[in-house]
Amino acid sequence: MVLKMTQNWKRYILWFAQEHVDFRQAEFNSLVKLFNIEYHQVSADSLNPFWIVDLPNDSSALQIASRSIGLRAIFELWSHGNDYNSFHKQLRSYVQENNNAIKCYFKEDCSFKITVETYNKHFSQKEKIQKIETMDYLPLEGSVDLKTPQVEWWYIEFWGLDPTQVPEEPEDILFGRWLCNGQRHLVKEMSLKKRKFIGNTSMDAQLSLIMANQALVKPGDLVFDPFVGTGSLLVSAAKFGGYVLGADIDFMMLHARARPSRITQKVREKDESIRANLKQYNCHDRYMDVVVADFSNPLWTDTLKFDSIITDPPYGIRESTEKVETKTNVKQTTKNSDVPHYPSTSHYALQHLYKDLLVFAAKHLTLGGRLVCWLPFHKDDYSDKMIPRHSNLHLVANSEQPLSGHTARRLLTYEKHSEPPGTDDDLEVIVDKSLTLDFRERYFDNALESRTERRLRKAEQREIGRLEALKRGKIAVDGREKKCNLNKARFSSTNADE
Repeated sequence: MVLKMTQNWKRYILWFAQEHVDFRQAEFNSLVKLFNIEYHQVSADSLNPFWIVDLPNDSSALQIASRSIGLRAIFELWSHGNDYNSFHKQLRSYVQENNNAIKCYFKEDCSFKITVETYNKHFSQKEKIQKIETMDYLPLEGSVDLKTPQVEWWYIEFWGLDPTQVPEEPEDILFGRWLCNGQRHLVKEMSLKKRKFIGNTSMDAQLSLIMANQALVKPGDLVFDPFVGTGSLLVSAAKFGGYVLGADIDFMMLHARARPSRITQKVREKDESIRANLKQYNCHDRYMDVVVADFSNPLWTDTLKFDSIITDPPYGIRESTEKVETKTNVKQTTKNSDVPHYPSTSHYALQHLYKDLLVFAAKHLTLGGRLVCWLPFHKDDYSDKMIPRHSNLHLVANSEQPLSGHTARRLLTYEKHSEPPGTDDDLEVIVDKSLTLDFRERYFDNALESRTERRLRKAEQREIGRLEALKRGKIAVDGREKKCNLNKARFSSTNADE
């Protein structure tokens, strides 16, 4: 089949990074919806890093690339085939059929470069040159410029996905003109390694940017994170132009007084804050505020509407799931009337947390607004029934990220399609009984040994090592005690500074 360039539609190669593959389709679908782009996906295998897609024009491709995190680059497709003969035949035909449209790339004053890319196969430099020489029928007249060419073509050979079973011949051969790169550079630029303020559960840059894309964040949107932590999701939403607001029950974390997460850092710097993170990426003008609040007792007026809600609720592993315990104190004495009251907290069960989250989203999202959140689960427990539902929210994406051997989490994306009736909101939520299983217990109890057994085993090993060291005449150092003393010294120095 000869590819012909038409006035309205063109064919492109989308080259994706082979990372977080399950999120690829969801992000792409979100971006074409965000920019209102029509498309036709020619290649059927979404696991393949090279997609062939029909788009209306170059502008549509540039819009997708301007936001996509999973996308490496986009090329204007000139030829592809399952064998060398069909590939070269199609490339010759393409050049002949579209000579008037592409002759500007073959002028004498137009420098060029041809890059040879292989997937699941290694080519030497000599072999790459041989591949380029097989296309000697291209009417190239300009000079070669390997650094800053005016036109760059890519020759790509795809040798399957399994490195243990590489086929004898490539599964697909592609050739196209480089158009633009995706936004993969943001993953490195916004890395947590360089971030001013982070915590134990700070979301890495790549996933937080993907979440912002699936939430359809655009300039001027109001974005809310009810479990904000150190604000990683707010940073990504603000990077795409959203005005961000957050809340969390953890007073110490929001005020950057919690223990530092970096091993090399003993005390937090005085200027650490969520606002400082946004300032680091020139997004501080989109910072609204963060407040200390208990999500189970929302403080927001019913008229407040958000364009998107992006959040990563605590799972009870590295951060506890807590809510303020509502207890009435029957002992009212004038003697202690001036003593401040510090409310106690209780466990916030996941089924109650996600029920509250969906009710909140249905009430406070604008029509068409999206809720993007993570749901942890044990792989043996998972089924589609486990996903919480709400009558006013439509589930548009469900992608999985493995966490450990037995556990994983799913990124759920809901879109609000109608307003709640305003009666009993709890009746609009469907939470399967499987969600009542305590994720923390399932996380620890399914290991080969329990936490208690592991601690006892390690204590026995330390004692055996200590006795053996004494027999050899060495002074045994208790590493655990040394670590505890180091922590005590760290906290005492922090209190002294305050």
